[in-house]
Amino acid sequence: MLIAHITDLHIRPLGKPAYRVSETNALTERALDVVAALRPQPDALVITGDLTDCGLAEEYGLLANLLERIEVPVLLLPGNHDRRETLTAGLTLGPHALLDDGFVQFSADLGDVRLIGLDTLLPGQSAGALCDKRLGFLEKALAGANGKPVVIFMHHPPFDCGIIHMDRIRLLEGADGFREIVARYPNVERILCGHHHRPITTRFAGTIAQIAPSVTHQVTLDLAPEGPATFHMEPPAYYLHSYRPGTGLVSHMAYVERYPGPYPFVLDADYPGAHA
Repeated sequence: MLIAHITDLHIRPLGKPAYRVSETNALTERALDVVAALRPQPDALVITGDLTDCGLAEEYGLLANLLERIEVPVLLLPGNHDRRETLTAGLTLGPHALLDDGFVQFSADLGDVRLIGLDTLLPGQSAGALCDKRLGFLEKALAGANGKPVVIFMHHPPFDCGIIHMDRIRLLEGADGFREIVARYPNVERILCGHHHRPITTRFAGTIAQIAPSVTHQVTLDLAPEGPATFHMEPPAYYLHSYRPGTGLVSHMAYVERYPGPYPFVLDADYPGAHA
């Protein structure tokens, strides 16, 4: 089972780059073209929030057109740059979406794995939240997995990463409850997030938590105690998560850009290993 995972698209109205610099629409289009061309095709594409930059109807309309090139199921989550009402009106959420209490979430069984998507949006705030209703949804979805491997997707990471201005706007409300629930389920293979625009990995509640890089711009890697909030136009990237029984979930970070190659490995005569 193969999952393509992209995040933080920040779609803008036509002709308007994000933050006056990042041509997010073109960058997102290139990323979706790469996903559409993957062989073998993934079993699903998961997008973990900040689908748009301002949650405008025009932005969701543009994204809807871009998603038409994707032929596999697309699972969507909101981020702090999104608006739930406009999102649900402007995008097709698919059969796995669960809009209980208005939250945009999902629970999908793909092969041997259950995918759970949590809505961490807190309207009017940059930080994220999981209220009792959303934590209840998580508990129910985990219990219903009956021990099969589970991958949890969400926008806001539940842990500090050391980039101070991002740590201030991670998942705050409900983070302790989330940790307690996850710790009770050893079948949680991975927690996969967006929001921070960097590839970051840590241990969390007995499992592995990862943040995916953005397919647009990346947050500056600055671990100074009071580093400024800035971003760089580092190469856009995404994750491919492969699950195989007996191995578990293996994650590959892949770049959207194309680079020279591929080249064959031609071993020099002086190579000290075995020559095939």
